[in-house]
Parts: sequence; C-alpha cells; structure tokens
Amino acid sequence: MINDTDLAHLKRCIELAETALEAGDEPFGSVLVSADGTVLAEERNHVGGGDPTQHPEFALARWAAEHLTPIERSQATVYTSGEHCSMCAAAHGWVGLGRIVYASSSAQLSMWLSDMGIVPSRVRSLSIHEVIHDTVVDGPVPELAEQVRKLHQQLHTG
Repeated sequence: MINDTDLAHLKRCIELAETALEAGDEPFGSVLVSADGTVLAEERNHVGGGDPTQHPEFALARWAAEHLTPIERSQATVYTSGEHCSMCAAAHGWVGLGRIVYASSSAQLSMWLSDMGIVPSRVRSLSIHEVIHDTVVDGPVPELAEQVRKLHQQLHTG
C-alpha cells in the first residue's frame, strides 16, 4: 500500500515536524498533494503560540477548502507525520479531502506518551475511521514511526 512516492512525502512531513519542534511547537508536519503528484501546500504544527487548534492537518483542510474544487479535494492526498486527531479528521471529512497517509498512529503516540509518564489529553484519541468512514487511510509506517517517536521523546524529555 505504501510506495516510494508515499515514503518521500512522509519523510518531508517528518522534516516539517522537526522544524516545528525546533520552533518550540509539538512535532507534527503535513503535506497536501494533488492527484497528479504536485505538492500543493505544506504545514507544520503552530500550537506553541497558545492556540491548541493550530494543527497542520487542520490548516491544510482550510487551505484546500479555499483553493481547490470539491473534485480536486477528493482526489488529493494528505500525508502527515502523525495520524489525524479527532478535530483534524473531522475537518478532513467536512472538506472532502481524499486519502490520508501517516507515519505514526494515534495509538502509538498514546503509548509513547504513557511510557514517558505524560498525562493524556482531555480530548479522546480516536482513529481516523472512528471519525470519518469513507476515506482511504494508510499507516503507520514502522521505519518512520520510530523517527516520530524520537521527536516526541525530545519534546518531552529534552
């Protein structure tokens, strides 16, 4: 299911997550790609400014709603370093974006944070399929998930 093109976009997402971490934000990055393979937009997490809704997947959903037709949105793919949270999955569904590919899952993140003694978020961690039902979703990618785990470990333990 995951091909070399997918891996290249996911690696870019991890680079964006690293950039977010370096800027004092949580390490998440996402890329929006058209049906013909053109990178349309990239975003990283911006929650460090105090607004916890500034997730890259949410920003890409808003960007797509403003710049793409419904058909273009349905044929686009969102690549992301971490599986969409409930808020971002809902935005993805409402806007009508297509496939989602992620490097690490919400379940993995929950386990990593628990192992570090981090108190869980007050927002439930749901899989994308629990939020939207008609989207092709691929992930996690084990060889990349470990890189994402290290970024979260760096955020929380220095």
